[in-house]
Amino acid sequence: MKRFLKSFVYAFKGITYCILHERNMRVHLCFALYMFGFLTVHDFFEVSRTQFAILFIACAVVMALEAVNTAVEKSVDLQTKELKPLAKIAKDAAAGAVLFGAMGAVAAGISILYQPEAFVKMFEYYKENIPVLIGFAVSFIASVIFVFAGPLGIRDFFKKHVK
Repeated sequence: MKRFLKSFVYAFKGITYCILHERNMRVHLCFALYMFGFLTVHDFFEVSRTQFAILFIACAVVMALEAVNTAVEKSVDLQTKELKPLAKIAKDAAAGAVLFGAMGAVAAGISILYQPEAFVKMFEYYKENIPVLIGFAVSFIASVIFVFAGPLGIRDFFKKHVK
């Protein structure tokens, strides 16, 4: 039982590594959080439980592929210092797998969430609730900083500038 529980610890360490070090994982995470936030907090979109599950699975597949891509890249880097043709193929193929998964997730998202009336309702809601719009804008700016600076970059910034 102890080994079984340790396997979860190792898995969470892998996920944490990807979030801390891989910008694209942070992009996928932010998109997923915003999408599911809009789907669960507001009732702009009409989404069935099955459609919600499809969106959830699509996001999970993309993030899983991103983790596998990271594993392939780090394994290749461990084996060779210079970029050999087979090493490049392995890295490119793993990145291509993420791209395929992301394109599928976007296609699923568009097919489920293309609801023009929902976007009209969303626009009207934010037009009438300026403080909520400001909160959304602040969270979006924070997300952009999180994606491009990363948690480690943010930590280092505060270590350097806040005493």
